[in-house]
Amino acid sequence: MSDRVSPLLQLKDLTCIREDRILFEQLNYSINAGDIVQVEGPNGAGKTSLLRILAGLSAPYEGEVSFQGQSIYQESELYRQHLLYLGHLVGIKGELTAQENLMFNLAISGLDDQTAEDTLEQVDLLGFEDALASHLSAGQHRRIALAKLWQSQAKLWILDEPFTAIDKKGVLKLEQLMQSHADNGGAVILTTHQDLQMPTERYQKLTLEYRFF
Repeated sequence: MSDRVSPLLQLKDLTCIREDRILFEQLNYSINAGDIVQVEGPNGAGKTSLLRILAGLSAPYEGEVSFQGQSIYQESELYRQHLLYLGHLVGIKGELTAQENLMFNLAISGLDDQTAEDTLEQVDLLGFEDALASHLSAGQHRRIALAKLWQSQAKLWILDEPFTAIDKKGVLKLEQLMQSHADNGGAVILTTHQDLQMPTERYQKLTLEYRFF
């Protein structure tokens, strides 16, 4: 069950302005251990901007984000140890093989790169481990990037459009992985255009509205 006493992540009075347009303002929200939160809204509403703020990659115009009661800006190094962020761009290098790309991604995240081949099996890329990424499809690129989720020990996952170019079987496997992560006391924040099949007791939607002024 989620810990409703001490939020894992707390958003307080967040305001985001981009190119003189207010994307959202005075946003307050609590994310608890065991929660899966889908950030939804029309294009331009600020979904990716919000995820980047929550990942500590961008600063809000106003407001505060705290992780386990500590500011993510004052305790940024500690926060990064508990965070896994996957942006919309997969960051795959075409001149490297699938396995080399994953080994690099795991290494820079401080994860075990010795089991990269086994991890590729989890995302149905076994048999493609020695193929150059430049010869693989967009969906296969996405699965290489997502593979490190199977090794992550981070409490908080922030995922921007993780299901892009993923087939139904892959989406189901990712949903099951997210549910398992939440069951084990983690939390997931994601954007997606998919209709997710998640248990209602932990699945929430945070809706951003497009602002015309």
